[in-house]
Amino acid sequence: MSDNKVILNYDGKSFEYPIVDSTIGDRGIDISKLRDQTGLITLDLGYKNTGATISEITYLDGDKGELFYRGYPIEQIAEKSNFTEVMYLLLHGELPKAEQFSSFENNIKKYNFVADELKKLIDVFPRSAHPMGVLSSLTSALTAFNPKAVDVKSKEELDYASELMIAKFSHLCAWTYRKTQGLPINHGDNSLNYVENFYKMAFRLPNEEFELDPVVVAALDKLLILHADHEQNCSTSTVRMVGSAHTGLFASISSGVSALWGPLHGGANQAVIEMLELIEKDGGDVNKWVAKAKDKNDGFRLMGFGHRVYKNFDPRAKIIKKAADDILGKLGIQDKALDIAMQLEKVALEDEYFIERKLYPNVDFYSGIIYRALGIPTEMFTVMFALGRLPGWIAQWREMRLKGDPIGRPRQIYQGSQLRDYVDIANR
Repeated sequence: MSDNKVILNYDGKSFEYPIVDSTIGDRGIDISKLRDQTGLITLDLGYKNTGATISEITYLDGDKGELFYRGYPIEQIAEKSNFTEVMYLLLHGELPKAEQFSSFENNIKKYNFVADELKKLIDVFPRSAHPMGVLSSLTSALTAFNPKAVDVKSKEELDYASELMIAKFSHLCAWTYRKTQGLPINHGDNSLNYVENFYKMAFRLPNEEFELDPVVVAALDKLLILHADHEQNCSTSTVRMVGSAHTGLFASISSGVSALWGPLHGGANQAVIEMLELIEKDGGDVNKWVAKAKDKNDGFRLMGFGHRVYKNFDPRAKIIKKAADDILGKLGIQDKALDIAMQLEKVALEDEYFIERKLYPNVDFYSGIIYRALGIPTEMFTVMFALGRLPGWIAQWREMRLKGDPIGRPRQIYQGSQLRDYVDIANR
């Protein structure tokens, strides 16, 4: 292999494939002509070694524990920015100037309502319906109220669709939560910023004066920022794949919601709470369950520790740990499951077994703790994840459409039956 190409020797012939450079991180091999030239395809289960696109939005390095949004380290973004500004950054590529930020925020507020007909749809679902199923359905239903296809060549139309989606989605998330709680639907309040508005829509009780708790708002803001995008994960790749067929933005986002619903993707923070409740139900002996986690012959594993991408400390976990500590300190909650979480955190940060294997608490561990402390039901955790991931999905959809990426169409290696003739049922 030279610096600018890879040479493949196959069937007595030599083929050259160029290297695609990156600004940071992995370089790629352009194998777009591989099948035509050799009759071969690559096999990469789960696409762990396959680059499906060239993107300018998010960069992460799991070995170094780095995450950048448009080149800005997540540590700086989480400390100095807010979720609305991060949404603008992901969509437009640059941090907004004051007038751009104001215009963006005002445009979102223009659409800070949902059609009455959509309210009727949510009434159809039983309270037992899973919130992610409700959210996916409602998101897809937005297409019925906005049937005109987006002209991606028009910046005005593209921005309009993006801002409309951002405004409506917060309502759908809040309404989904209130459906699970049997609470009446709340509408938006344009005197508040995006996160405050969602917080009020979701949590205002009909018989009490509502007060915005700045500690809670700050924690929610950070959680949404930390979840805003994460490169080509399952749900993001789904949005891009569906959108590559020139499917509309709302339907593409709905597909992302469905992908996020899977327990191997967006359900990790829910799994953390379920684990804590299991340990609590067993008597709360943390040492017993830590020993089980260390036993290679035991099927139990601690949820919320380590990360399949980050081989070091999850940079998002460092940031959200403080927010979790602030929430628990502010609210003064007496909760055995959260006490167990703090004991597990201490073990993971001090026990050599976990340190050597870099099994540190990740963002799902701390986000689960925060949502539990706020009284959000575990089945709603993934809805909160979706609200944070929304701007990343939209940015990825926009980038894919604007670049004119071709329709996604993976190949396969077939290992089924060879050609055979049909046999009549009487002779089988």
